[in-house]
Amino acid sequence: MLSSNPGPIGVFDSGYGGLTILHGIRQLLPQYDYLYLGDNARAPYGPRSFDVVYEFTRQAVVKLFEMGCHLVILGCNTASAKALRTIQQHDLPKIDPNRRVLGIIRPTTEIIGDLTTTRHVGVLATEGTIKSESYTIEIQKFHPDIKVSGVACPFWVPLVEYNEADSPGADYFVKKNIDQIMRLDPKIDTLILGCTHYPLLMPKILKYLPAGVRVIPQGEYVADSLKSYLERHPQMEQKCSQNASVHYLTTENPDKFREQAQIFLHSPIDVDTITLG
Repeated sequence: MLSSNPGPIGVFDSGYGGLTILHGIRQLLPQYDYLYLGDNARAPYGPRSFDVVYEFTRQAVVKLFEMGCHLVILGCNTASAKALRTIQQHDLPKIDPNRRVLGIIRPTTEIIGDLTTTRHVGVLATEGTIKSESYTIEIQKFHPDIKVSGVACPFWVPLVEYNEADSPGADYFVKKNIDQIMRLDPKIDTLILGCTHYPLLMPKILKYLPAGVRVIPQGEYVADSLKSYLERHPQMEQKCSQNASVHYLTTENPDKFREQAQIFLHSPIDVDTITLG
């Protein structure tokens, strides 16, 4: 039986990238409690099939519900692309129709029309997110006149997680993928970072991006969207406890998580290990 008492806002990611989403949310909404779950033992999700990503994500959502969350943010582009819709339409009515799961693709795609002048937008993301075409579908739902081009950047996540974001190897792969997307469509004036790890490569991205091209990391837009959502849904807002706390969970070694989290948060954290599935 799921608890009806107010609980933390859940943030789920396959790994560490969702920490950039959590950071953005906490900057804007520090008063709430947060429960972050990283399925680090089974990361990365990017190359996995739709069915596997859906099943892993569903397990994580159920776990967060069991731990008191009424609202869960999928702070992972791959999970948002491959699992969100099925969980919303198929699982929530059976688990608890009053609980909610939100993704991180829609907030950026809703606002993108205000950010591009040429109406040509690029998306850099994992292989799974690019193959899903989720950004193209969502952007054209809101802005059918915008042309979307996407390029997968399979080496960017390992560069971040192995703390190589400042290395010459990072220069090589960042330049390669930015050149690739600008060749695909030279009219691009707005570039979405469709993976939560990518903001940690921002110095390199800005170094190789042509002048006049704007970069859109997701954190601030997800935070703005969540703030708006809670204002529009006071019944959900009342179910989100407010003690300004944050608790971290991982499916892998807690020492490794603490070490990696330092790269994203620049501060020490406490983390507990749980199992999924």
